[in-house]
Amino acid sequence: MKTLQLEEHLSFAPEVRAALDENRPVVALESTIVSHGMPFPENVETALQVEAVIREQGAVPATIGILNGKLCAGLDAQQIEQLGKTGKKSLKVSRRDIPFALIDRTAVGATTVASTMIVAQLAGISVFATGGIGGVHRGAETSFDISADLQELANTNVAVVCAGAKSILDIGLTAEYLETYGVPVIGYNTDCWPAFYTRKSEFPVDYVMDNTADMAAVLNNKWTLGLDGGVVVCVPVPHEYEHDADVINAAINSALQEMEQKAITGKASTPFLLARISEITGGSSLATNIQLVMNNALLAANLAKDYSALQL
Repeated sequence: MKTLQLEEHLSFAPEVRAALDENRPVVALESTIVSHGMPFPENVETALQVEAVIREQGAVPATIGILNGKLCAGLDAQQIEQLGKTGKKSLKVSRRDIPFALIDRTAVGATTVASTMIVAQLAGISVFATGGIGGVHRGAETSFDISADLQELANTNVAVVCAGAKSILDIGLTAEYLETYGVPVIGYNTDCWPAFYTRKSEFPVDYVMDNTADMAAVLNNKWTLGLDGGVVVCVPVPHEYEHDADVINAAINSALQEMEQKAITGKASTPFLLARISEITGGSSLATNIQLVMNNALLAANLAKDYSALQL
């Protein structure tokens, strides 16, 4: 894309633009977690807390969204509140939706993992923190429901720090899909995929690493060699916020049954399931979700610092 054309569609928060120009570390953050993943006002409070965690580590947060017909690399507090208040009425924007979301300058667009990766790469941001990635849905052998996040990871040069795939998904098939497309999965001090609300699953990661300096070296090697595509960094939820596996799995199964009965599919499925699981668990799953996002942001900030140091 020509620079002029890119500037027509992409805007930078001043803080983010300055950091990128000076090769200081920047961490991208998605906005569907604000609009569709949590209720107001917890969503706005969490978004601002996550940004604060990143700043405390010496990096710059760049919450990604679509406002005024622009892809925004970085939102200010007022814009984040606008997204939070608009909530599920905002457009949930993945790769296919970006060109359409830019047409309506009055639309509020919240970016998924896939579209956040796209905007991050366009902006020159290499590290992205989120809660959990999308993946292969349970029952995909008949529904063919597979998140666009996985193809984005196969093609887009951004490291995604997460608590694994959302546990409403089929983690094993998600891991197989990523392996097929050559996307490495790093476990931070864990030899298995976390299961989002819980620290462990039965599915092994590709590599175990215990420091962000080595992770940054891997990213640098991969992309310098022209090995395009993302990297998944799995970070288990902190022990004190981990759910009992039996309790959370029972809640997930109940929510999945309700979703099927109500014939909820597509973009509406994940927000429905997360909200319903929160209701079934009396809000404790939401508390876990908030804590794991902040934990991921902390590691992502340190990874961004180590990676930017290699670009000097």
